[in-house]
Amino acid sequence: MAAGGNKDLTCHSKVIQFWSSHPTTHMVFLKLVASVAGTLGAYALYTVVRVFYLERTSPLQSVPGPKSSHWLLGNLKEVMPNEVRALDYLPQEKWTSQYGRTIRFNSFVGFGQLYTIDPKALNHVLSNAYTYQKSEISRYILGKIIGPGILLVEEDVHRKQRKIMNPAFGPAQVRDLTSVFVEKSSQLRDVWMAETVSGGGAVKVNIIPWLDKATLDIIGLAGFNYKFNALGASGAVRDELDEALATALASVGLGTILKGLIPVLRVVPTPVDKVIRHSQAVMARISRVLLENSKKELAESGAFGNGGGRDLLTLLVRANTSKDVPEHQRLTDADVLAQVSNFLVAGHETISSGAVWALFALSKNIAVQMMLRAELLAVGTDNPTMDELNALQYLDCVVRETLRLHAPVTQSARVAMCDDVIPLSTPYVDVHGNVRESFRIMKGQPVVIPILALNRDTTIWGPDALEFKPERWDSKNPISTSIPGVWGEMLTFIGGPRACIGYRFALVELKALLFTLVRGLEFELAVPAADIGAQSTVLVQRPIVLSDVATGNQGGNQLPLLIKPFIRS
Repeated sequence: MAAGGNKDLTCHSKVIQFWSSHPTTHMVFLKLVASVAGTLGAYALYTVVRVFYLERTSPLQSVPGPKSSHWLLGNLKEVMPNEVRALDYLPQEKWTSQYGRTIRFNSFVGFGQLYTIDPKALNHVLSNAYTYQKSEISRYILGKIIGPGILLVEEDVHRKQRKIMNPAFGPAQVRDLTSVFVEKSSQLRDVWMAETVSGGGAVKVNIIPWLDKATLDIIGLAGFNYKFNALGASGAVRDELDEALATALASVGLGTILKGLIPVLRVVPTPVDKVIRHSQAVMARISRVLLENSKKELAESGAFGNGGGRDLLTLLVRANTSKDVPEHQRLTDADVLAQVSNFLVAGHETISSGAVWALFALSKNIAVQMMLRAELLAVGTDNPTMDELNALQYLDCVVRETLRLHAPVTQSARVAMCDDVIPLSTPYVDVHGNVRESFRIMKGQPVVIPILALNRDTTIWGPDALEFKPERWDSKNPISTSIPGVWGEMLTFIGGPRACIGYRFALVELKALLFTLVRGLEFELAVPAADIGAQSTVLVQRPIVLSDVATGNQGGNQLPLLIKPFIRS
């Protein structure tokens, strides 16, 4: 210890002696440091002034909208994750009813964001994926968790990944995976059936964690031939891959958001960074094993022919190594590995939330549940194929209405990469009284994609837009086709070149879950319908019991249902 200290003192003395004997060099060094610091300071000041100047001169300044409710957060507090709301209330709907279909609301320190429920405008934004991209902030935040997979990459990289991945999500491939959906749905039904037996015929269940487990098992097997065994796990037992992803998602908080907003902060290490790095290492290690297993299985089955596994990862590897794909167009192993966590995020909580909201709607509307069950019981098998599921008209109506009224992802956003003009189908009147038939957007400005708000816009869906009415999807009553979505005349799966690549997968899985559960069980709300609200997480919106929140009993996201076996007469 003493020796080390003496050595440090000796080095320090030598430095002092050097600067003392070289005064000119010392002055030059100090001037250089001052010059660099001054340059950096001037650049920082220029950047800040330029940002505020562009904001003050932006066309957004003349767009009507609500005043900021907070000096720092603007209007973000009303729409940020974790805010609890009633099911029939969206702040954005209140704003558009007051200010018009195209408005401005304020983000951090009052910076404006364009918010529009104009279908023509949204079609323009979603169709021009190179001009309107995900923000660098969101790519940074989610990128720390799921990596550079198809959910986050842009431009030619996205087009390259999507071209290779498209075959894995085709109808034939989803048809092959339907048995996995049905098998795990049946396992969940049997778990709940056993609960009802032990509970004397009826049992109160918070269905959210159970559907999370079922959809996790499904994406594990169907996505990359991985057995989570979540439905079979007991107590606190949790799979390592699941735990790593859940930990990383839970770690995203204010610190991560601030680093997304202020890049210079990213060099400052925090305990959260350490947690996320550990989770990333676990996911990367397991993903490498899964990738090697897929390659091995393909090699043993005749390599790149039609043999081998049917899971998405193996199909992706097969497509990527096909002789029809030039070498320069193939994905690297790192690109393929990034898809594992992307599959997990896109194919787990979103579908689970869709199933949760469907059972909520059916529990609230018992007549609809009975009609659906009657259709399902007319099918002569417990193990339907994809084609048999898709042939069930009322089941299709229930799924469509669920995903319209309770879209799992409530909104998205894009940022203009260059100056552009956005056309409008409905003109707006600016704050100066001028009628505007288009909107001139500047590079760097954000546009909100209001998925849920457009899905229940009364000018499109009618005055009953907030009601759960599956019959609105009857083929005799066509819905407006003005919404630029890839499926179902709604925005749930987005539209354009970045539309959800796995929407067929999600739809058939959701139908398999409802088919199996509703055929065998009856569902009723365990709390009044008015006591169920919604809360948005980092990824999706989920039910929450409002009275539980009001009394301070923070039980988290819940949907308590009374479940009992359906007894055929």
